[in-house]
Formats: sequence, structure tokens, C-alpha cells
Amino acid sequence: MSNKDINNPAEYGSKKQERRTGDVLVYIFLVAGALTMIVPLWWMFVSSLKTPMQFLVQQLDLRIPEKPQWNNFVRIWSMKPLANGFFNSAFIAVTVVTVGTFTSSLAAFSFAKLRFPGKDRLFLALLGTMMIPFAIIMIPQFILYSRIGWLNTWYPLIIPGLLGNVSMIFFLRQYMNGIPSSMIEAARIDGAGYPLIFWKIMLPNAKPAIAAQAILWFMGSWNDYFAPSIYINDEKKMPIQVMIQSLNAYYAIQTDYPAILAASVVALLPVLIVFMIFQKQIIASVAMTGLK
Repeated sequence: MSNKDINNPAEYGSKKQERRTGDVLVYIFLVAGALTMIVPLWWMFVSSLKTPMQFLVQQLDLRIPEKPQWNNFVRIWSMKPLANGFFNSAFIAVTVVTVGTFTSSLAAFSFAKLRFPGKDRLFLALLGTMMIPFAIIMIPQFILYSRIGWLNTWYPLIIPGLLGNVSMIFFLRQYMNGIPSSMIEAARIDGAGYPLIFWKIMLPNAKPAIAAQAILWFMGSWNDYFAPSIYINDEKKMPIQVMIQSLNAYYAIQTDYPAILAASVVALLPVLIVFMIFQKQIIASVAMTGLK
């Protein structure tokens, strides 16, 4: 409290009341936003426990049915080879995120701390690719992949990701710019090369940002539907999201929506588990970024 506020208690009380009112409004806004996100997920879970007739009659009922149909989560495995779809999605996502995170970190380190001709122009050109919608390059990519024999394989979903992610490169480059260059200069004086500096200095210091971006990339890769639906037709190679869509195309005709929603709940679980395990890294990344 300042001397001015001490001399004028009425004005200080008014400011305190305004801050309290502002905090209440912010709290109400955050609660409303949380409910907006949680209610659809809860509706999906509750609807997956209904019979097809209950779903049609009580679509907007958010209460768990008196007799939950847990059998919906059992019989979906016989409708489609969902276990195979889980393996396909896990293999694609883990491979792309693991290798792609390493290459993206290397690129971010180069743009942040190394000096080479045309660095800024190359970085701007790389950022320019983020402005190109996938719908524009979809047909040229399809023609290219068809000519080199990549259709109906995992190569279009894996190989491009192994070379890095532009969004991750941008975020990590901004984060690594905040790491003191004096640490690199000291390591260079001690005789360390850039590979050792990257491994021993940059990666440990950028760990929260790398973890956060890797988690977000995993979630995006796991939930990707558009690209796999274009390139893959073989059911044995379909990721889980495309398999659920094929399940929807067949069983929606029979109005068996609870089974489709049960499959969606099961497909959502890995993403929720990963987020719950690594949420501290995401929060730490945001907090440390805000301090810089």
C-alpha cells in the first residue's frame, strides 16, 4: 500500500473492490470456458453407455444411465480391428515425434545460436511454409507420392515428419534465443564442439519447451485423420482415427451411435493419459517462456 492510499482509505477500498470484482469476472469466464470444453467430453462418455434406443430418445441427457451398457466397450473390438489401429497410430506418432523432435531441435539450435550466410532469409522462408494451407499442396503431394509408390503405405505420414516440424522449430528457436550465449562461448573456449554443446547445454536447458512441443505434436499426430484418409486404403494399415470413421460409416446406418462413441472414448484415452503425465512440463514451459 502506498502513502497515497494510506492517506485516502476510501480510494484504496474502491480500488480493492474493483480488483476483487475483476477477479470474480475472470473466474466466471474461466469456469465457463472449462465447462464448454468438458461438457462435450462428458456427453460423449455418457452416450457411450446407452443403448441405441436410449441414445435416440435421450440425446441431451447428461446423466449416466441407470443400467450403463459397459458391454459397448467390449463389443467395439469385434466390429473393427481397433487394436491394430491403436498399434498403427502409436507406431506412426512415436516414430515421427521421437525423430522429428531431435531434428527440429537441431534446426532450432542452428537458427538461434549459429552464424551462417542467409540464416535469417532461410528462417523466414521456413516460416512462410506455415502460411500454406494443406488443401493447396494436397493434390501435388498425392501425385508425387503416387509416382514414387508411397500410396497405401505409412511413408507419407512418417518420412516428412522425420525432417522436423516448422511450428516446433519456430517455438524452440525463440526459446533457445533466451539461453545465454556466454554459456556457448565458454564451452567453445574449453574445446567443446557444436554437437557437444547442443547435447550438453542446449537440450538440458530447453527440456521444458521440447517436452511441451513434443506432447502437442504427439496429440496432433495421434488425432490426424485427413492425411491418413487420403493415402491409406488398406484397413490393416489404418490408424485409429480413420478406423473409427470407417466404423461410423457402417454402424451409423444401423443407428448404433453408442458403439461409435465408445470407440471415440477409447481413442481419446491415450491422449488424456499423455497429457496428464506430462502436464507439468507444459506448465513449466509456459511459465519459463513468460519470465523471459
